[in-house]
Order: sequence, then C-alpha cells, then structure tokens
Amino acid sequence: MTRNSSASRPAPHRAIRAILLLLAILVVPSIVFAHAVVFPKTSTPGAYEKYVLRVPNERDVPTLKVEIHFPESLRVVSFGDVAGWKLQVLTDSAQRVTGAVWTGVLPKEHFVEFPFVAVNPKDSTSLAWPTYQTYQGGETVQWTSPDTASKTPVSRTLISDPTVIPVKVSRTSLYISIIALLFALTALGVALRPRGVDVRP
Repeated sequence: MTRNSSASRPAPHRAIRAILLLLAILVVPSIVFAHAVVFPKTSTPGAYEKYVLRVPNERDVPTLKVEIHFPESLRVVSFGDVAGWKLQVLTDSAQRVTGAVWTGVLPKEHFVEFPFVAVNPKDSTSLAWPTYQTYQGGETVQWTSPDTASKTPVSRTLISDPTVIPVKVSRTSLYISIIALLFALTALGVALRPRGVDVRP
C-alpha cells in the first residue's frame, strides 16, 4: 500500500504564511518603537501637560546628544532632571523656550526619556516635535520627516477636545438581557433548593 506523504506535510502556502507571521513579529516592533517619540500622543487645549521625549539608541555606538525644537504655539515651563544628562535650554530674544539640548551617554540597545511640562495652545491643532539625535562619531539622525511612513518621521501630538461617544442600547437587547438574567437566577434557585430526604424503615 502506498501512503500519501503530502497529507502529513504542511501545504506550501501555510509554511510561507507562518514565516511571514514570524518576520512580522520580529521586525514590526523594531519599526514601530525605534523612533524618537513625544508622549502623550493626544492632549486637550489649554492643558498643563507633562510631556516625555523617548529616544532609543539604534546604533552600535552611543548617542551623545539629543536636541528638540518646540512648537511655537506651546509654552514650555519646566524640565525634569535626567540622571547622567546635562540640559541646555534654548530661548529666543523674548526669553521664550524654543528648544532643549541634552548631552550624555546612551549605550546601544538602551533608551532614555526626557520629561518636560508645557501649557498647550488654546485651540485644536497638531504639534510637531522635530528632534535631532547625534551619535558618537558625528552622525546625526533628524526625526523631522512629515511622512509617517518615513524611516525618520517627526513625532506629533494631537491637541483636541475629547469627543464623547454616547452608547446606545436598544430596548430589545435590554429586554433579552433581563429575561436571560431571570432565567439564570431561576436555574440557580432550583439548583440550590434542598432536596427531600428519603426516610426508609
């Protein structure tokens, strides 16, 4: 008797799909998270917000300097201390804070977070955070591209009033839920009811 060996082997398209899934698991996180990003990604107009610039090291040499330029409509009021990093605040002729430069040492396969507090603009808008990351040896990565599909996209924060979406529940669904609850309670009562004792001489 000849045994059909193809039934025991996975179909080629299944094997290819498994390989693609594995590649997606391994590659996508590095693409998604390997950016200089400012959090939170959304905030409300006029809010007194704490922002955090997160910068990963994507090279085999240390990052030595990180520079960010703040949106004109934003008013930066204070910075948090970051151990091992020195802060230089950039201002214009009117002493408005326009940016910040941090210098330190960020080893490979590490990230650092730089916190600061700012007052949001009063109107809804999209804030862009141009950031420049300088590595040992002089290479500078400019996180400034407006194209979100770029390898070096600029981070953005949406300033907008929160939209409240009302939850609508139909009467039919409500009635069905009540009836189901009543049936469940009835069944529970029957299950817990003591049974009669059979007394035999």
